[in-house]
Amino acid sequence: MLYEWYQHIHFSQPVWFWLFALLPLLIWLEIRRSGRDQATVMVSSVRAFRGARSWKNSLRPLPFIFRLVAFCCLIVALARPQSHNDEQLVNGEGIDIVLCLDISGSMLAQDFTPNRMEAAKNVAQEFIDNRPTDRIGLVIFSGESFTMCPLTTDRNVLKAQLAQVASGLLEDGTAIGSGLATGVDRLRNSPSKSKVIILLTDGENNGGLIDPNTAKEIAKEVGVRVYTIGMGTEGFAQVPIQTPGGVVMQREKVNIDEKLLTQIANETGGHYYRAKDNESLKNIYSEIDKLEKSRIEVTTLRRYTEQFYPFALIAALLIALELLLKWTLLRKFP
Repeated sequence: MLYEWYQHIHFSQPVWFWLFALLPLLIWLEIRRSGRDQATVMVSSVRAFRGARSWKNSLRPLPFIFRLVAFCCLIVALARPQSHNDEQLVNGEGIDIVLCLDISGSMLAQDFTPNRMEAAKNVAQEFIDNRPTDRIGLVIFSGESFTMCPLTTDRNVLKAQLAQVASGLLEDGTAIGSGLATGVDRLRNSPSKSKVIILLTDGENNGGLIDPNTAKEIAKEVGVRVYTIGMGTEGFAQVPIQTPGGVVMQREKVNIDEKLLTQIANETGGHYYRAKDNESLKNIYSEIDKLEKSRIEVTTLRRYTEQFYPFALIAALLIALELLLKWTLLRKFP
């Protein structure tokens, strides 16, 4: 507890700590003085004086101990310990971002570790942590689309919703147009000047009620910039398939409509990326993070609170105790 207190304490006048160098001198002077004050008498035997030490003699070092501790507290008080409290004032304009994530059955393919779905969720969570000043929402799609989390600055709520994403929540398929349109709808009434969608998919559009080109035109009209990511290795990938006899692994060809994804990105002012493994997927999100910078000014105010009062009070009490002992119990008479 003392260490935690010290971590939050600042001394505005630390030069007074040099007075601690006087402590050995004070102790030496006290030992020398007490030695001079000792009376002596010549006797033939000390047997009669054994065990005759009184309780007052035991208390005699106390005034000096009180004075020494009071001196230390006074030095600390003169050094002016201060606690500080930092306040941050954030001014500027953030970016509204919608993460549009494909959750079709093919996202369980294991060409990523442990699979495409979990790899996409992990990098999305890191991306969320790196955008503390932006509003971020989450849209999922497969054969249909759904808003998992509207635009929010509450990172904990958003990450909790992201953790619950799993294949099978929606009808299976790959409705890229529906997913994009839902993401654009989330941003339609946004007051932010910068609106971004990061759309990740591993297949070709094969369902949904909205054509991808129609969704693209809506995005352009609303002023939404779309970054598209095609997720999947080259060639074939192992995909778990549910059968009456259980789950079996099946090799399926990776088919990504790169032409469509490139067209959507280019015409909305974004960029198309291809992620073939975990590392490349992480690098893609890092690059998008660098491209989409929020204009935020953070002003830090540090407020100090004086903490020397307890030390000054302890010093005063100890000096008072020292004087009280000297004038009462330990008072010397001629």
